[in-house]
Amino acid sequence: MRSIVALGGTPRPGSSTEKILEICCRAAAAEGAVVTRFDGAYMSALPYYRGPGHSDQAGAEMVAAVRDADGLIIASPGYHGSISGLVKNALDYFEDLSTDVRPYFHGRPVGLIATAFGHQAAMSTLLTLRSITHALRGWPTPIGAAIRTTPETFDDLGEILDVGARMQLELVGKQVVGAAGILS
Repeated sequence: MRSIVALGGTPRPGSSTEKILEICCRAAAAEGAVVTRFDGAYMSALPYYRGPGHSDQAGAEMVAAVRDADGLIIASPGYHGSISGLVKNALDYFEDLSTDVRPYFHGRPVGLIATAFGHQAAMSTLLTLRSITHALRGWPTPIGAAIRTTPETFDDLGEILDVGARMQLELVGKQVVGAAGILS
């Protein structure tokens, strides 16, 4: 059974980024993976990495989960054409993996999702996530999802209405699990 860590969201519970990440996580779980999520609430409680209030225990659960993971899924909202500070700060915590035998995301597939109100911000955010994944020695999945979100994106139950977007998100989840079986 593959272990996948999913990271993403905003400080607002139930944000579109968290709803979209959930769809991807369900697809990974349907492929037999055990998915551990670190959402906006978790990330909001993290002090700035190595800044005031930081301790060795801050983010330790998340870092340990990634250390043992076979793959990752990362979702960020697009803020001003790039990833959010909340997600960036969480990613900074993976510097704690730099001296591991398998440093950072080395040899692991990473599924990437960007959400934004506009297409341009979603795409530039996705490209930023790809660059970060490469810098952390991860393998971005062939499909990444750049999802434009509006108030009409979801139904009353929080399910995405765009069939094509749903298919992209499900494919990202499936590719992470499938590639984890090859790369690990």
